[in-house]
Amino acid sequence: MSNKPKISEAEWEVMKVLWNRSPVTANEVISALSGKTAWNPRTIRTLINRLVAKKALGFEKTGRQYHYYPLVSEEASVQTETKSFLERVHGGTLKPILAAFLEEQKLTPDEIAELKEILDKS
Repeated sequence: MSNKPKISEAEWEVMKVLWNRSPVTANEVISALSGKTAWNPRTIRTLINRLVAKKALGFEKTGRQYHYYPLVSEEASVQTETKSFLERVHGGTLKPILAAFLEEQKLTPDEIAELKEILDKS
């Protein structure tokens, strides 16, 4: 069982703010998301509190302000989400989804070379 928290789609938006710049206050997160979402400040504060409860965010209290920072890296979260997706959609097997993706996409020669390099390393 993974000890990395599962992050919802809405929580992911909050985490992107913190992965980009931290530590930040809740008001700074609200400001960063105000142009990207229609969420009200209370919703964003709820998402922050959920992420703290999930141990995805930590905080330091300075005076009356809380400064939040990520406890999990973006890379680790992407890996957790990818594994969760593969389990739900393809029973944990990568080959069918990779084949379907490659059939639908037109890759450049550079992208193909990069994929071959990744496969050669594994």
